[in-house]
Amino acid sequence: MNERPNITVGDVMRKSVTEVDGGIDVMEAMRIMKRVGATCLVVEKRHDHDEYGMVLFSDIAKEVIARDRAPERVNVYEVMAKPVISVRPDMSIRNCARLFERFDISHALVIDDETVVGIVSYYLIVLGGLDLD
Repeated sequence: MNERPNITVGDVMRKSVTEVDGGIDVMEAMRIMKRVGATCLVVEKRHDHDEYGMVLFSDIAKEVIARDRAPERVNVYEVMAKPVISVRPDMSIRNCARLFERFDISHALVIDDETVVGIVSYYLIVLGGLDLD
């Protein structure tokens, strides 16, 4: 297994991103995650001067399931992370992994020209950054 040289976030990111309103309940968010096969959702900005949010499966596990809260009675905005760290598609995966380590995160939005173009995670960095053939 050799690392592939000059791999960027844009090379490994997940391009299909699902955005949701922070006001939906966690049960609906879990249904959406299951339907689209995602482990995280982007939470839409409420207005032009707002920031994106993100809700991960791990947020739901920690904040809803572990605390025995009813997912149909908890809104996404109550458990999401906001603001979230974003990266550029041309950032190297090595620097992205260092950023994740420094800020103790596992996912980041990929933003180009103020538009969300993808999501990157440790999982995608590892699978995309190694030559497994």
